[in-house]
Amino acid sequence: MQQFDFFPDESEASALGPRRRRAVNRAPATSHDELVRQLEATGRYRVRSKLEPRPIAPDPRAGFPMRGVIVDAETTGLNHREDEVIEIGIVSFSFDALGAIGDVTDVYGALHQPTKPIPNEITRLTGITNDMVAGHIVDPHRLRSLIEPADLIIAHFAAFDRPFLEAFSPVFHRKAWACSVSEIDWAARGFDGTKLGYLIGQAGYFHEAHRAVDDCFALLEILDRGHGESDSSPFSELYRSSQRQRARIIAEHSPFEMKDQLKKRGYKWSDGSDGGPKSWWTEVDEQAVQEEINYLRAEVYGWEDADPLVTYTTAFDRYK
Repeated sequence: MQQFDFFPDESEASALGPRRRRAVNRAPATSHDELVRQLEATGRYRVRSKLEPRPIAPDPRAGFPMRGVIVDAETTGLNHREDEVIEIGIVSFSFDALGAIGDVTDVYGALHQPTKPIPNEITRLTGITNDMVAGHIVDPHRLRSLIEPADLIIAHFAAFDRPFLEAFSPVFHRKAWACSVSEIDWAARGFDGTKLGYLIGQAGYFHEAHRAVDDCFALLEILDRGHGESDSSPFSELYRSSQRQRARIIAEHSPFEMKDQLKKRGYKWSDGSDGGPKSWWTEVDEQAVQEEINYLRAEVYGWEDADPLVTYTTAFDRYK
């Protein structure tokens, strides 16, 4: 049976007496990596490593001319019309036309004091207290320096982050956005869920969740992770998706009793507060439009001449 030396120095070993000291001295030096390898080799353990943030490259490599920005916002609630941003995290990185990630080029994180107290449930979730944000604001000049050059803004659930951040600052308007939840087929990549915690855990890492910059760095690592030398990374899949036009199909005036079927198929409800009709809607690739219209005609409306509204979106107007 192999014995591992877990004692940090000789002073601790000497306090054990001669017989124990000899046993300690004979124990082979074993690195953390070797310990992990031995544990995982038993088939009974899986070891997760702490995710370490990538350093900022003082001289980014050539060949990665575009800039991506991962953003994360912590807020006082879920309604961007009533709740407020209390923390912003940003990690800027370079990438090329094929979606290969280069270097981290900048990092920014800041707390922001809201006009109302932070609810207790938000403090429990994020660890951000009223005392922590008191007197703090996000620097608008720093924010502009990062967002204006961005070719693509990425958020993990952009439908949440984009409305909040556009309400927070006009610098986020008229930018191309991509969602790392909905525009990557995580199941095909062997992941059981799309929550960032699931992705991080299944990739073999852990991190400080629900703090903005930490979540940005965590997402960057997952986006740059491939399954093999010939497989594209999640980010390359995301970048390709962001360049495609998509169709939004609005099932206006659909029968009320069909709401559960529409929801099961992936339709979302719009209450009309965005200026559009109160209706169920979904987004599909352009080539799937006719198939979806045929489904609505046959399974929802029940008549062949039904003409659901179809609009087309790009990365510049999705997730608003």
